[in-house]
Amino acid sequence: MILKLNKIHKQYPSADNTEAVKVLENLNLEIHQKETVAIIGQSGCGKSTLLSLIAGLDSPTTGEVILDGQSLQTMNEETLAKYRSKQIGIVFQRFHLMPHLTALENVSLPLELSRQRNSQQQAAQTLETMGLGHRKNHFPHQLSGGECQRVAIARALVIKPALLLADEPTGNLDEKTGEKLSDILFDMVESISMTLLLVTHNHSLAHRCQRKLQLRDGSLHETMD
Repeated sequence: MILKLNKIHKQYPSADNTEAVKVLENLNLEIHQKETVAIIGQSGCGKSTLLSLIAGLDSPTTGEVILDGQSLQTMNEETLAKYRSKQIGIVFQRFHLMPHLTALENVSLPLELSRQRNSQQQAAQTLETMGLGHRKNHFPHQLSGGECQRVAIARALVIKPALLLADEPTGNLDEKTGEKLSDILFDMVESISMTLLLVTHNHSLAHRCQRKLQLRDGSLHETMD
């Protein structure tokens, strides 16, 4: 088992601080290595919050996130940052590319931050696999939306993470570009033998995963729809 969420609760203060807003409540989840899992649910139900907790970018109010046998709640910020940089790849819906860096520099950044050798070469190879070798020296504003998302996926995959988290990876793309990107994403996940957990409104994308879960009333429910 690569990921286990145990009795996760997450709440935020209300705007007037009179009553806490509950987002996740007694949520449990187990995902095995190399599984592909989709989480669906209505807007505002807490899907992105859940991914942030799994990535260690946020902390649960109560409960525990265990990744590859290690509890994220027992790590300090420095240890967590180092662990995340090696074990977790994150694809954001809005790309989050550095506008002043080229595609190659964006992809090599996580490798350079962890002081890995041959970071530029590894980044170039990953971009080539994504079909973007000819665009490696272009800046984000010179790329299409689909190309920017492929750069974002390459940046997440270049560290060869144990777990890839994807938040609406095709949400900002047209149908044809989204389908092409989905093919690339699943091919890459299979070739690197990693675990994929994605959040999506796209039911056709969700159906490509081995399991599909619905986030409803703060907890996860298996669904076949």
